Amino acid sequence: MSLPRPITPHLWFDTQAREAADFYCSVFPDSKVGPVVTLHDTPSGDCDVVSFTLGGQPFKAISAGPLFRFNPSVSFFANFDPSRDANARARLDALWAALVEGGQALMPLDEYPFSKRYGWVQDRYGVSWQLILTDPAGEPRPFIVPSLLFTGDVYGKAEEAGAFYRSVFEDSRAGQFVPYPEGRAPDRAGAAMFSDFRLGPTWFAAMDSAHPHGFGFNEAISFMVSCRDQAELDRYWAQLSSVPEAEQCGWCKDRYGLSWQVTPLALEKIMASGDAAAIARVTQAFLPMRKLDVAAIEAAAR
Repeated sequence: MSLPRPITPHLWFDTQAREAADFYCSVFPDSKVGPVVTLHDTPSGDCDVVSFTLGGQPFKAISAGPLFRFNPSVSFFANFDPSRDANARARLDALWAALVEGGQALMPLDEYPFSKRYGWVQDRYGVSWQLILTDPAGEPRPFIVPSLLFTGDVYGKAEEAGAFYRSVFEDSRAGQFVPYPEGRAPDRAGAAMFSDFRLGPTWFAAMDSAHPHGFGFNEAISFMVSCRDQAELDRYWAQLSSVPEAEQCGWCKDRYGLSWQVTPLALEKIMASGDAAAIARVTQAFLPMRKLDVAAIEAAAR
């Protein structure tokens, strides 16, 4: 059984979720801000949850306090394909100019052996983006592709992680795998210089980096898996949750430290209903849960 919808990146902001969503939708193509739902009386106080779409990829963002900070262990490729857009390079440059303002370049916008135009930028909110002019002869990829950087204790695990995720999500497949060659110390030959894979309808990239970055995966960026029913939720939870102390209100961490939210479609429908009283009851019902209980959530909504 394939996923009913794409995996959704979820961004945790201190207070800027609405502001950031508006900004991103003003600079990315094919983008729009969706509903905003306020969750009341949470451990972080009142929290705005914003749905938005960038380049056809759904996102969610929450303003829930300064508990987590973004870092480049999770970034997002923006693929500009000159075979599909004659103005791809100009559009890439315009997006770069918008994202780097108030942010910083992690890799300067320039020509590299793997692309005629590429740059890695951390924007004004701390979220990282890799803008790339793609090879028109290559297999097309979606405009937005989440990218995972395996560093520190999980260095060298990118290829293994890709295989594990493909075993969890049905209708998945491997894409490219480009290993580091000899002589690229501190990276070892055979580690993933670049790889990608599809999980259900969503493409991911994964890379290893042995440099002493000092950062790794955290809850600032998690990935939401929407489930039809309790059985599907239980199956994903059993495979993805590997850190019991990280389990809270549908959040879990996998064996590599990456954060996921395994949620029922029923909860999303309740949150999108506009029924403030039902949303308040459901919020208080799910906050004490670890793995979400679909029946209890649906009962609280009634």
